[in-house]
Amino acid sequence: KPFRPLMSLISTPAATSSSTLPWRRALNAAPCVQLCSVKETPQHSEEEVGAFTKLIEAMGFTGPLKYNKWKIKIAALRMYTCCVERINYDEFFDKCALPDTLNSWFLVAQLHVWMCLVRMRQEGREGKYMCRYIVHSMWEDVEQRSKIMGIDAVHRKEALKAMTETFYAAIFGYDEGVLSDDCVLAAALWRNLFNRQCDDPQQLELLVEYVRKQMQFIDSLDGDDLLLTGEVKWRPLVEENAQSILKVSRPTYNDTGL
Repeated sequence: KPFRPLMSLISTPAATSSSTLPWRRALNAAPCVQLCSVKETPQHSEEEVGAFTKLIEAMGFTGPLKYNKWKIKIAALRMYTCCVERINYDEFFDKCALPDTLNSWFLVAQLHVWMCLVRMRQEGREGKYMCRYIVHSMWEDVEQRSKIMGIDAVHRKEALKAMTETFYAAIFGYDEGVLSDDCVLAAALWRNLFNRQCDDPQQLELLVEYVRKQMQFIDSLDGDDLLLTGEVKWRPLVEENAQSILKVSRPTYNDTGL
């Protein structure tokens, strides 16, 4: 089923007050060898929780977690920040022939957010709690960037609704792709990241390899470190030795999670 296109206001450079400059220049004040498969990771066994915890979580609240909730929220914000500040968007736009627009930025960002969500869902109830705030941070950031670009409230609401539909459709597609073969993953990237506009198989091959190596790399990171710091370093889009998945040194943090 075709995905609903984003509002033209946010998918063309003309949406900015200065149409002669790439949109991201107007946002300086904003916050903000082929791998064949993803490494198998033992899944966490279902946590044993008491009747009271089950009750309050059935009511929509979150039960006790092994780490302070405020620390996890801070880590979630940091992890989202890694998705937008540690990615070379210019390289993505150039190598994948994507226009320099808010829409393209969002499509690249949501790909990395999805990879973080996949990793954190492996960390039990704490990881799922963190996922909620990663997504929350993403929508807060998108709304702020839309305001800076001067999009009025009515069109901003419509655009965010369309982006939400696109995001959750992309999650299903990427989940299926990463658990399947490269052809299925390439199809998901063609539909979502390239918005069905890519006719260059080398671009799709590049992105499939990127997702595979990135998932293998982030899968090697320690779960407790991710829950407490949210620090993620990404592999380059293009590198000489894509097989060299190196584990980064473990981060340090103090008692306040900072």
